[in-house]
Amino acid sequence: MTSFLTSGIGQRWKTAFVFPMLWNTALDQVAGLETRIDQHIHSQSGITAPCRDEFLKLASQLESVWDSSIADIRLKKRIVRTLIHEIVADVNAEAGEVILVIHWKGGVHTELRLRRRRRGQNSCHTSKEIVKTVSILTHTCSDDVIAGFLNRNGLLTGRGNRWTQELATSLRSKTSDPCYKAGSQDSHHWMNLTQAAEFLGISPITLRRAVERSEIVAEHPLSDGPWIFSRTTLESAAAKTLVSRVERNLRPRKTYPADVQHQLFNDIAK
Repeated sequence: MTSFLTSGIGQRWKTAFVFPMLWNTALDQVAGLETRIDQHIHSQSGITAPCRDEFLKLASQLESVWDSSIADIRLKKRIVRTLIHEIVADVNAEAGEVILVIHWKGGVHTELRLRRRRRGQNSCHTSKEIVKTVSILTHTCSDDVIAGFLNRNGLLTGRGNRWTQELATSLRSKTSDPCYKAGSQDSHHWMNLTQAAEFLGISPITLRRAVERSEIVAEHPLSDGPWIFSRTTLESAAAKTLVSRVERNLRPRKTYPADVQHQLFNDIAK
């Protein structure tokens, strides 16, 4: 049998029977693909082209989708491929800038100038303002609370991510700031607004107004964050003056009996 297949007659048998079978299989696959293409064309026939108002509505929502933390990165890549044709980069060594020219699909060009990163400079570093803020917050806040305050104020990490307890711990460790522990010696030296007001024996609103009038010094690193007071400030002469004034204003006024009070108007009947 082997000698038959390797002979000339065997080769002609393979050509006559095997190759037509493969050809028919390929034709069946082509026919199946053509059927799927026709079905797709018919399914798309009822779809109308989007109008200008629909494009404008999508454009107004682009920024919210792009900045959303739950938006899929694959969706963002599709948006970039849909809107941008190409980006041409050039370097201006004298000005220390990178010039980016964005060619949009609609034919409009946008030029961006970015400061060129210096040698040895890390572009993903955390800003000095955030580092200083975290150092102040460690006086009265744990790492998870610090991460919550940073996210509430819209502050992101050097890589553009939201803060977590682990990231706040990592940053605090790099700056050698101690971890906040309630009841520790350092925690007794620093107080938030509620604790400071209780320490002075006044209301938190009164103490906050005194800080806003610059009568009392306090740290307030975030607009939507805690006020932080040191015990030294709360034991200063300015704080004692504030407490004395509050107590004097709250002291009950002296009243007189009704029979010794002078009448404003004389009795008309008399």
